[in-house]
Amino acid sequence: MSPLNKILLRDLWHLRGQVIAAALVVACGVMAQVSMRSAYLSLQGAQISYYNDYRFADVFAHLKRAPESLAEEIRALPGVAQVRTRVVADVTLDVPGLLEPAAGRLVAIPERQMPVINDLYLRRGRYIEVAHPDEVLVSEVFAEANRLDVGDKLGAILNGRWRELTVVGIALSPEYIYEVGQGMIFPDNKRFGVLWMGHEALASAFNMQGAFNDVSLTLSRSAEQAEVIARLDQLLLRYGGLSAYGRADQLSNRFLTDELGEIEISATYIPAIFLGVAVFLIYIVLSRLVVMQRTQIGLLKAFGYSNLSVGLHYLKFSLVIVLAGLLPGLLFGLYLGEQINNLYRDYFHFPALPLLISTEVIAWAALLSLLAACAGAIAAMRRVSALAPAEAMRPEAPANFHAGLMEKSGVVRWLSASMRMILRNLSRKPWKALLSVLGIGLAVGLMMVARFMLDAVDHMMLVQFDLVQRDDVTVLMHEPRSAGAIYAIRQLPGVLRAEPFRAVPVRLKHEHRSKQVEVIGLSPDSELRQIIDVNLSAIALPPEGLLLTKKLGQMLGVSAGDKLTLEVLDGERQVREMTVAGLSDEFIGIGAYMDAVALARLLREDNLISGAWLRIDPALSETLYAMLKHMPVVSGVVIRSAMIKSVQEIVDSAFNIVSSIEMLLATILIGGVVYNSVRIALSERGNELASLRVLGFTQREVVVLLLGEQALLTLCALPVGLLIGYGMCAALVPAFDRELFRLPLVFSTQTFIYPVLTTLIAALLSALLVARRLKNLDLIAVLKTRE
Repeated sequence: MSPLNKILLRDLWHLRGQVIAAALVVACGVMAQVSMRSAYLSLQGAQISYYNDYRFADVFAHLKRAPESLAEEIRALPGVAQVRTRVVADVTLDVPGLLEPAAGRLVAIPERQMPVINDLYLRRGRYIEVAHPDEVLVSEVFAEANRLDVGDKLGAILNGRWRELTVVGIALSPEYIYEVGQGMIFPDNKRFGVLWMGHEALASAFNMQGAFNDVSLTLSRSAEQAEVIARLDQLLLRYGGLSAYGRADQLSNRFLTDELGEIEISATYIPAIFLGVAVFLIYIVLSRLVVMQRTQIGLLKAFGYSNLSVGLHYLKFSLVIVLAGLLPGLLFGLYLGEQINNLYRDYFHFPALPLLISTEVIAWAALLSLLAACAGAIAAMRRVSALAPAEAMRPEAPANFHAGLMEKSGVVRWLSASMRMILRNLSRKPWKALLSVLGIGLAVGLMMVARFMLDAVDHMMLVQFDLVQRDDVTVLMHEPRSAGAIYAIRQLPGVLRAEPFRAVPVRLKHEHRSKQVEVIGLSPDSELRQIIDVNLSAIALPPEGLLLTKKLGQMLGVSAGDKLTLEVLDGERQVREMTVAGLSDEFIGIGAYMDAVALARLLREDNLISGAWLRIDPALSETLYAMLKHMPVVSGVVIRSAMIKSVQEIVDSAFNIVSSIEMLLATILIGGVVYNSVRIALSERGNELASLRVLGFTQREVVVLLLGEQALLTLCALPVGLLIGYGMCAALVPAFDRELFRLPLVFSTQTFIYPVLTTLIAALLSALLVARRLKNLDLIAVLKTRE
């Protein structure tokens, strides 16, 4: 073994604590990158494969009713490759063992199995048979949530008539990878499911023989999607078409695409922070090692070792640190990636979602780690190259001392001798102190980010379900009904208050921007649905004009007082110029509100209603739910408590796990930075502290002198870290500013307490380790060295 390699092994053993701490930080960075990037590629690969294999459509459109003959005209449109027409209907389900009514979406499929657009993957059971019109296939997630299996039966109201449906198969569809119902953002798999029924049976039940109310298209490679959509809308206009939309706006695909974007962001910035801190730690350790081995470097050069040989010796030191963290980081990264994949299997439903182990991901993780090692070693190599042998063998010149601001101001008179020494040492090496503060601050900030996601979701749910959506039950109707229907609803058992609403599909236009949304017409005295501003105060509904959500206003480029064009996509399809009366500040979804009377006047109708919000007596809820299950006019029922429970389960099982993992990684980062800072301080000041002990300072005074400096740096790092964390969270908020939901920039007390306590505990444990080492310090041996 060469002399340099022997020196390397000796140095690694001597600095083993700092080497392990730096290697752990590298391992965390590699683990974060490999796990998140692997999860991203797995989801993306499963999405592409599923869409291709099962012919996921490029364009979708819903309408009232059109004859099947129209399909040929659609097929003849330039750019259209394939067309699938079908009947789709939302119904109320009576699921065995479920007290509340469930909402179901019935989708027509061919009676004989054949390749079609938006084809089905049959998980188990069999396909439907022509001779049995009441047979259905049920979505896997709905079946699992309600413990349904092949052969089970469930009740449904089809166009006012009670039918008993038999489950013959469990299936999946690329349309419902993320399965949510009308007006839902978060899944409630127990109370919403998709069912597939024979086309003839479903069409017959809803008087749609020879007709369709839903169409899907695939496009040729050269097709212009916007042009196809425009031509399709023209064809469907007289049949009650509700404006076609592309794959990007399909609800399930949009959720999946948004999630992929969020994973990609996390897979970029989290590993970057860890590897950046690893560079910092390697730089500090090597810089200190060069200073400690100044004489040794001079002797090596004097004996003929070149600058390159000595520099590579220190590069190997940093490479050992990185390699020590790389292998466990890769192994644990793949394990963690599989756990993340398991979480996604609960929310995104694919035929298969295997963990994709990409050699490219592993290669990039290794390359970035090696670059971190090189970056940390560059400064040390430059310093080695600059040392001439003769000068290196002389002791380093002591730092020049001059009276600083502290001495000139007279503050020192009020400080103890120990505190003066601490402050003077920090003032002599400000850049080193600043780097230590920044390293700890980054770790504190990362832990804040981990907690912030939970705070944001909690606040979003609090606002939505305590301030905005205050009803207990939302009842949706198949078709708009006369205002008298609300009186019948109010007579139902357990209903304490019922408020009607009207939902109308419209297209809002402003300049070159447009967006299809629903305008909700409600009463000015509504209590069960409130509109709030940025201060979470209720906004009074204006008698005229539109009240838009803030996100919708941004998408259309309008503010209060601006004019826009409203095109009704229902009935007589009026087109009106409307004034934006104000903007609300909701976190879930987008939409527009209007006074119900003004909306009825706009539509030239007699106060029709689309549904009602109910406040109910919990003691009579079971009776009410039983009646709602059998009401022909009801197309769906949304229960607030069930939705909150469903969302809470998602938060508990997904957000909490991911947040806990990130907090664990941040804890390791904090421990690594703090321990290295304290340990290096001991190495640098060993000679000085031993001298103080010989001069009569007690062990306690020496420990206070060493650890007091580190305590001061740690305390200074806490507010810096909290500011960094705030900035990182603020930078993340735009990434989650989506049409479906927006995360608010809010923090709970725990978000600040956790990183502060973790940092203080890490500092205390590091201090105990160093104090123990200081207690066992061999004064004679230390004083014989120049350090």
